[in-house]
Amino acid sequence: MPAEPKPSTKVRARSKPTFVAAGRVMRPHGVRGELLVEPVSDLMRSLQAGTQVFLGPRHKPAKVASARLHGRRWLVRLDGCDDREDAELWRGAALGVRVDDLPPLPEGEYFYWQILGMQVVTEDGRVLGRIDEILETGANDVYIVRSPDQPEVLLPAIQSVVRQVDLIAGKMKVHLIPGLIPGE
Repeated sequence: MPAEPKPSTKVRARSKPTFVAAGRVMRPHGVRGELLVEPVSDLMRSLQAGTQVFLGPRHKPAKVASARLHGRRWLVRLDGCDDREDAELWRGAALGVRVDDLPPLPEGEYFYWQILGMQVVTEDGRVLGRIDEILETGANDVYIVRSPDQPEVLLPAIQSVVRQVDLIAGKMKVHLIPGLIPGE
């Protein structure tokens, strides 16, 4: 369901971030200023010439001159980054995009920051707790729901379990299948 991987993220507050990571610069590639970028989310696919990105902890703005897939990584050239020496300055830097510049997600897909901290209730109104972590498994994400007075619940992010997501109310309605709640 979520579009941006953030395994084992622990976030208590549901606040909209300013930037979302798309990748991490591994190293320069070649002598013409290209950057070899490891994707950390599907957002890398949306980078194209003219896209504004933000680099490093200070979110230095830059425009993408070109971006292309290179094996499992991406080769990104930025305007003004014309040689290996310029590219070397960005080694290890996060490459992100402004959340407000993102295209809307398809129906039923959410960013992790929208899901983390959401209250989880069953179809009959029982409060299970809040989503405290999201784990990536191979097949689907798993929401870890924690509450101070109940056992931890691991909810698979699949349609047969997640029935409704209300971003405005900050609530997720779920259908419990046998075995999801320890001791029940």
